[in-house]
Amino acid sequence: MKLSVCIPVFNFDVRELVFELKREIKEQNINAEIILIDDASNHQFKTINNEIISEVNNFIFLEKNIGRSKIRNLFLEYVEGDYLLFLDCDGKIVNSDFLSIYIEYLKNNTKTDVLYGGRIVAKTLLNMKKYILRWKFATERENLPVFKRREKPYLSFQTNNFIIKKEIFVKVQFDPEFENYGYEDLLFAMDLKSEYVTIDHIDNPIFNNDLENNETYLKKVEESVESLAKMLKKHSLRPKISEIKLVSAYNFISKAYSNTFFLFLFSLIENTLKKNLLSDNPNLRNLDFYKLGLLLRKMK
Repeated sequence: MKLSVCIPVFNFDVRELVFELKREIKEQNINAEIILIDDASNHQFKTINNEIISEVNNFIFLEKNIGRSKIRNLFLEYVEGDYLLFLDCDGKIVNSDFLSIYIEYLKNNTKTDVLYGGRIVAKTLLNMKKYILRWKFATERENLPVFKRREKPYLSFQTNNFIIKKEIFVKVQFDPEFENYGYEDLLFAMDLKSEYVTIDHIDNPIFNNDLENNETYLKKVEESVESLAKMLKKHSLRPKISEIKLVSAYNFISKAYSNTFFLFLFSLIENTLKKNLLSDNPNLRNLDFYKLGLLLRKMK
């Protein structure tokens, strides 16, 4: 069995991640390759990451940014492994046996098609209140323990740290229409579900090494809602994404013909919601309300 470690890179110093992967591959004599594709990063990061070209099996530099979905699909043109391990470039290895844990599981569970290892962030934030919105959402909503993830394996899937059989990925790829941040991981999970491909979950996390500040994260939230609205406007995708909580809330309000009332209410409190979300003590229920208001506005 050969493992292809696939890392899309964009404006991040990926040297530490690569060196840690190389260390384990060498020490454990793992049959693995490391492939990086840079999605048109700026000159500063290209220069930094040039130092590791000789450390990886292939490092492709794109001249034009192609987005989060297309770049993952592009790895199929370069990989030789039976399994593809996708890692975000801002991830940090926290377990010295990270690759070995995955390989051992796959050897003992040969029917596994897709495997998600999880993600963690720092347990506390010290003097970092400007990052608290992203941190709070990660700790309370995203980075669930493995037993919780297994309860809803598709909705708990993320693309920061997962393995997929090459033969499965050839059949089910990321939808190239959705280039920007937001919900492309869940759409991919639901595409897998529609093809009766199961997603297994284990406890083998990557540390999220690059929390966005409150303002940056809120802009990414707005971008993600725009992506979700784009998906909803494609009626063929609606059944696939109906389990997403925000979509369920949107459908409920639409069926009750309450869109106009909700949008009026949202217009009155939008600035108050945003002020709270950018404060030192953001309320995630306000974030839910904010997302729903944005979605209804974009679907109007």
